[in-house]
Parts: sequence; C-alpha cells; structure tokens
Amino acid sequence: MRRGSKAYSSMKLLLSLLPLILVAVVGIVSVMSPNEREKNVKLRSEAVVEVVNTHNAFNLSSSTPFLVHTIQTLPQSNETEVVNISKPWLNSTDPWNETYVPRSRKLSTLDRTEAGLLQARAAIRDAIDGNQAQDPDYVPIGPMYWNAKAFHRSYLEMEKQFKVFVYEEGEIPVFHNGPCKSIYSMEGNFIHAIEINEQFRTRDPEKAHVFFLPFSVVMLVRFVYLRDSRDFSPIRKTVTDYVNVISEKYPYWNRSLGADHFMLSCHDWGPETSFSVPYLHENSIRVLCNANTSERFNPSKDVSLPEINLQTGSIHGFLGGPSASRRSVLAFFAGGLHGHIRSILLEHWENSKDQDMMVQKYLPKGVSYYEMLRKSKFCLCPSGYEVASPRIVEAIYTGCVPVLISDHYVPPFSDVLNWKSFSVEVSVEDIPKLKDILMRITPTQYIRMQRRVGQIRRHFEVHSPPKRFDVFHMILHSVWLRRLNFRVYDGQ
Repeated sequence: MRRGSKAYSSMKLLLSLLPLILVAVVGIVSVMSPNEREKNVKLRSEAVVEVVNTHNAFNLSSSTPFLVHTIQTLPQSNETEVVNISKPWLNSTDPWNETYVPRSRKLSTLDRTEAGLLQARAAIRDAIDGNQAQDPDYVPIGPMYWNAKAFHRSYLEMEKQFKVFVYEEGEIPVFHNGPCKSIYSMEGNFIHAIEINEQFRTRDPEKAHVFFLPFSVVMLVRFVYLRDSRDFSPIRKTVTDYVNVISEKYPYWNRSLGADHFMLSCHDWGPETSFSVPYLHENSIRVLCNANTSERFNPSKDVSLPEINLQTGSIHGFLGGPSASRRSVLAFFAGGLHGHIRSILLEHWENSKDQDMMVQKYLPKGVSYYEMLRKSKFCLCPSGYEVASPRIVEAIYTGCVPVLISDHYVPPFSDVLNWKSFSVEVSVEDIPKLKDILMRITPTQYIRMQRRVGQIRRHFEVHSPPKRFDVFHMILHSVWLRRLNFRVYDGQ
C-alpha cells in the first residue's frame, strides 16, 4: 500500500483499545506524534496477541468476557506503556471527559463525530446501573446477556447515530455482490442489505463512523482464483489494488491506517484474504465466520459472524420446534468426516448403539434432518476443517440447545451474549464424556436453557428487509462496539 500521500503525512491516528465487556466504554487517551504512528500500531497488535494468549481469547467461564491489556502512549513522551485494566467500566474517573479538540481551531466534522461517540459511551456507562429503557419491539432481559441494559442502550445509540460509508469503487461480480443461498449466504445478504439501507448507510464519507470494503471472498475465489492452482496471489493482488485505489482517492484509509474500515467474509479463506494488506488484518475490523483465535482472530477488534446456511435464501419454514417435554432424543448429529473433531466424535459415538446419542454420518432414507433437530434436546455442533459451523444457527432456529465442540472458536456476538446460559461448550478432549456431561444437566436447567434459545433466536434471524435486533443489526452493532473503542484524530 502507498503511504507517501499528503493525506497520510498530515493525519494522526489515536487508537485506544478498550475491553469489550458488553459495551465497555471507558478508555485511556493516547496521543502520538506522526513518527510514533507506525510503532504504536505495531505495539497495539502485539498487545492484542498477548491478550489472546494470556486470557484464551474469550473466557466465558468468568463474570466478564475477557480482560484486555490497553495501550497507553503518554503525552510528550516516546515511551509506550501496556496497562492491565480490570473492569474499567466501574472506574469513576473517565479520561474521555478530557477535551481533545484544540481551542485554536473550529470543530471539524470528525470532531463532531467523535463527540457523538463520547456521548454514546457515557450513555452506555450510565445505563449499566440505570433503569431499563423502554422499547416497542423488544426489551433485552435475562441471563442470556452479559448486561442487558447496557446492550439495549448501546443498540439504541447505534440506531440514533451510527453511519457506514460503502465504497462504490469495484465492479460486480467480485464487488457489491455475494451469495445469498448457500453456507456463505451471510456475505451476499449483508452486502445487499447495507447497500440498500437508508438508515445506516451514508453517501457522505465525512459523516461516516466506519467504511465498508464491499468485496466478497466467495466471489474472489470463484472469479479470481484459478481452481486447484494453490496460488493465492491473484486474490491478494485484487485486494491490495482495491485498497490502493480507495486510499489514493479518499483520505480515510490513511487517516486511521484502516482502523475504521471493515471487511466481511464467511468463506474459510476470509482470514487469509485479510493478510493481503498488513493494516487490513492488523488494524481493520474483520467480520469473519472463521473466528479462530489460533489463526489471529482478535475478539477485541474483530467480529465473529454466524454461519447461516440459507438453502432457499429465506428462513421461512425453518423456525420453531416443540417444547422440551416433547423432545425424545438426548443428542443428535449427522454429518460426514470433515476435520479431526468430527472424526473423534464419530469414532466414539457413531457405533455406540446408544439410543440417546444419535450420532451418524448419514441419515437413513426418508428421515428429515430438520425433524431430527426438532426431536432432539441437544444438537451437537462440532467444528469441521474450520471452526464455524452452520449447525449452531440451525439448532437455534429449531429450539435445540446447541453443543459447541471446537478449539479456539469465538461464538458470534459474544461481547453481548452469554453463551453459557443457553448452550453447552464441550472441549475436544471431553468428547468421550459427552453423554455424562449432558446427563448432568437437570431437567429444570435444560428447560431454562431451551427457553433462552428461543429468546435469543431473533438475533440470528435473517430478514429482508432487516428487522430490528436481527442478525443484520447485530452485525452492525458488533462493528459499532469496536468503533466505540478507539478515536480518530485528524492532523489539523
């Protein structure tokens, strides 16, 4: 990427990484000189890696999703200090209250944008211990949320001010296009929904909080990659050229080194595609189905995207299932060998002849996969070659409690949703103990979990046009949360 433009040399970036416990809103102000800019981005990336390694990415066993080491660059100093912050949302001293606009100049559009984010942070912080906001459509409540009131206030603040600029550069079919009827359907659905959206999309980039790079990795693989060549360079060059085009035409990429830009992909090669441009994977918000922390997915900056297999392009006919008392099968899985985790699962349970554990490669002729989901109390969702699985959302759609069996996977919307309240997490090593683990869940506990699955289902539903609190809005909210966690300065 080119960095010699005037826009680059005249702009400053301030990135202050904050924890994403729900909607953590208190940060530490960082100030850097132009000479420190690249160094700070590098340190920011290293600090994130340290967090992932130290706290195992997203620790759902704790009362908070995870703790974060925050970068603090001290004013008038070249020293960079890594600060460990625990529960800063309870801190009575809010560094964001400091005035950050020089009095010698008028407020710019960017200043006003950042001031609006400052107000949103304060409103979210106040909501944590405040009264529940009213809402005609849905009021989040219950243990499915880390903090329902904070999430609701954050969502309302997003609706009030969040703006996304979609770059218009690029041609169909690789850009502004994507699949809507496959396991990769979220790429096409999101691209289509954001491009026709009138509430969140802005045509004025000066008013944008974030900038969307509208390429589809699925389409890159289909139209740019030479099948079976094992040569990733054409995809890498296409993405690099695109970033070069928008960074030369507009000042925004260089202004933030890509930090307020985001890409979205449900293809297995989404992470690899982001490595085409260093700042794209180091700084930008990556919305990925393949949310694998062992492959540099960073939950404090990146977004876990649910993998939804829309076979018909619609969820019609797939939603709903019987109550807990009418589910006769303890656990169900049907699927072929696809990665080492499934191999272990099938090895231990396929031929067990245990009628409670319906685990098999293929269903008998005439047996409906979705009917089996509806008959089962627990639906097993093992990772395949990659960590994400459409079985998680299939289970949620049919009212079956999902059992997540994976390594290094960050479930979707984990900064808001407390997955332990409505799902079961089983490590790969515990697959032989799977039935014992599920049998230890009492009937009362199961009924509560199953009801919660029904309550959070709305957050995974795909609608056209989108409905409030559905998957489209939850994706936007996850990006909004990440944007709340840093500030962008210009160099004026």
